[in-house]
Formats: sequence, structure tokens, C-alpha cells
Amino acid sequence: MTGRLVTVVDPGPLTTVQDRGRPGWAHLGVPRSGALDQPAASLGNRLVGNEETDAVLEAMVGGLALEVSTAMTAAVTGAHAVVEVDGRRQAFGEPVSVRGGQTLRIAGLHWGLRCYVALAGGVDVPVVLGSRATDTLSGIGPAPLAAGDQLPIGPPRGRPRGSDVDVSAPPPSPVTLRVGRGPRDDWFSGAALETLSRATYTVSADSNRIGLRLDGPALERARVEELPSEGIVLGAVQVPAAGTPLVFLNDHPTTGGYPVLGVVDPHDLPACAQLSPGDRVRLRA
Repeated sequence: MTGRLVTVVDPGPLTTVQDRGRPGWAHLGVPRSGALDQPAASLGNRLVGNEETDAVLEAMVGGLALEVSTAMTAAVTGAHAVVEVDGRRQAFGEPVSVRGGQTLRIAGLHWGLRCYVALAGGVDVPVVLGSRATDTLSGIGPAPLAAGDQLPIGPPRGRPRGSDVDVSAPPPSPVTLRVGRGPRDDWFSGAALETLSRATYTVSADSNRIGLRLDGPALERARVEELPSEGIVLGAVQVPAAGTPLVFLNDHPTTGGYPVLGVVDPHDLPACAQLSPGDRVRLRA
């Protein structure tokens, strides 16, 4: 490869290429994928002069290190990160200039779980079904990053700009997710709906880009028969056999065989990207 490149020195626990995803392919069994925290990804792109549809890197927990081949502008948004260039502390949530041969590193997080690295020109990997996003469920798109990978970066188009939103405040605890009624809410007892309205759940360590698993009080079923597989949408609150809710995120399957009690308001879904195991969550009608 030649031209504008970044080389992955350390991929961290999990780093993927993400953009706005590939909605519209559920009829073929393809999830939408895309950045879990879309507002953070869009902000990063605006900061470096990209289009908001350009591909960025979604890094979980921190530890990502990238060496750039030539001078370029970067910005880190999302989870509040410690940003360094060749060991020198840099601004979070602002454009950062990185010279050729230098290493941009996410050295740690103050709060949150996923941060976004936008690079002027965007990550220019091949488009698959209209998107450059990594889909961790189906395997469509580029594989999660590994040490030594080289990523092409497109030519810069716009000028870097200052932040246009406040990125300094941590999320509240517990986080409240507003939930509308789902197609199978009649499969649950009145006691279950009362439990859901009062309970505080904790995020399970089994959570990932497919779904946010919650630990807490089980929800009592009014109907116990098998449910034929049916369509699943982003934000669906499904209740598996154990009785505790699962919020489906961007890499969710397109069908499922457990009842969907409700659907999380789309405006609240970005908060799910920043919830770590043990964080507290309330689901409110």
C-alpha cells in the first residue's frame, strides 16, 4: 500500500471500522451494523473536516495505537479518553495534528466504554452493501483490527473545526432507557410490567455489539408456549428463557424466537454504547 496510511501498532481489546451502517438489508438477514454511538462518530468526523458518513474507528476500552504514514488530523470522541501523540498528552474531543511517523494512542478512559477515532479523509476500506462497517455477527466488512494492519485513509476534504457540543460530562447513573410497547408485551403478566417499571438492572459482562444483556429481576411470562421466529429491530427488548431483558444493538440478528416486550427509543440507544459491565440501567415505559 502507498499513500495516506495508518498502521495498527496495538488494536486494543476490540477495534472495528464503523460508519452509519447498512440499513435496508434485513430481508437478506444482514444487520445494519455501524457505530453504536452515532452522535460521537459524527462529531469526530465534523472535527476533522469529514462528511458525517465517513468511516471511523470504534475502539473499546482503550489501548488502540496507530502510526500515521504522513501528517494528518485526528479527533477522538465518545468515551472520555486519554489521548497521546508520541507520549505527549493531547486534547480529547478536539482536532489533533499528528506528523508522519508519529503514534496516536488512546492511553486510557476516564469514563465510558467506546471511543471513536476520526481521521481526516476517512478510513477508505472497500464498501460492502453500501457501507464500510464491520459486522461482528455476520462477518461482513473488514475484520476487527489486528497489530500490523494497514488502513488506507482518503484525501482530506474539509478544514478541521472546533467542537460544537459539550463532550465533557459523564452519563448519569443509572442510565434511563425509554421503552415503547413491543409486539409481544401481552406475553407478560401485569406483575412483569410492574417489575420492569420499578427495577434497576446492571449491565452484564456478556454484553457486546449484538446486544446489551442486563442482570436483575426476572420478568414473569403470562404465556409459556414456543414463539415462532419473527423479525427483530434495532433497540428491541427481548426476554429470553432466563427472564432478564436483552436490548438488541447494531449487530443484532434479524430474527429471533423469544418475545419482544418493548423497543428502546432510538434517541436513547447511543447511551448503550458507553455502558460498562456493572453499570446500572432503568427501563421506563
